[in-house]
Amino acid sequence: MSKIITIIGATGIQGGSVVNALLSNPDSNYTLRAITRNPSSPAAVALREKGIEVVRADVHDLPSLISAFAGSHAIFAVTTPFESLPKLGIEKAMAAETEAGINLAKAAAATSTLEHYIWSTLPDSKRISGRSVSVPYYASKRAVDEFIKTNLKGLWAKTTFLWIGCYASNMGVPLYHPSPVYGMDGGRTYVTFINVDPSTKMPLAGDETVNVGLFAKAILEKPQLTLPGKIVSCVVEERAFGDVVETFGRVKGVQARALRIAREDYRALWPVVGDVLDTSMVYFKTVGGKAFSASVEGDDVLTSADLGIEGLVGMEEAFERLPLLG
Repeated sequence: MSKIITIIGATGIQGGSVVNALLSNPDSNYTLRAITRNPSSPAAVALREKGIEVVRADVHDLPSLISAFAGSHAIFAVTTPFESLPKLGIEKAMAAETEAGINLAKAAAATSTLEHYIWSTLPDSKRISGRSVSVPYYASKRAVDEFIKTNLKGLWAKTTFLWIGCYASNMGVPLYHPSPVYGMDGGRTYVTFINVDPSTKMPLAGDETVNVGLFAKAILEKPQLTLPGKIVSCVVEERAFGDVVETFGRVKGVQARALRIAREDYRALWPVVGDVLDTSMVYFKTVGGKAFSASVEGDDVLTSADLGIEGLVGMEEAFERLPLLG
């Protein structure tokens, strides 16, 4: 009998990557179930056409999640505050994400058939940085981690905590995408403004549309390594932010560079979202390349090498599919 793998956010970046990775193995004994708020959306219809069961549920509606999770062998769970961030502001958006994550955990704990829970979370930025930096969307996810560890010990034993690094596709969003600067001779270069030294190292997930799914697949296939309560880091490499920008330009056939500006100017350019990502970059600078490598609990952080993951796609290859704007 096939095992049901239930995927939150199956029409999004992380969940979609998990769907693709599991579908790529026709010999697996998995039946995929996609959870979405809108089963009639084009993305949901496309999943159904691939033979995936599509079930309606909302992360802010606990009974709907309990119903949707029924019979699941494994669950991939992810939340994001960025959709609601511009409307709700930082504090309320982060509180809503924590609420959603706790609802997912409660529903998973109520699923009698569950054997494996993959929770997409992030490190404890405050503790790793010596209490000097607390990144809001790290803290909102970590609150869920603590809820699981403290209140749902049975679920903790079935949980793998997956830390996912920076997406390659972030270079397509306004805060990171290089903008053209025109010279007197009509030529142009491209510039990305940054609030810290461009030498700041970033933990990179590579092509998240591929790599997240490969990590999730390996986690499910090797529970002897990834349970109970183990941490897995989906980081393919670490590079300086300036190098990332220059590489994007090189792939696109243009000159691109990162230019440091004052933090207050950075925040003023992109209100609210800029406030959050300003803190994120300051965290990377503060910990000096250790943002995803230090476990505050003293446990090892498992990597792609530990799990024997093959086929990971790097940043350059991912940049090929991103457009150059302007």
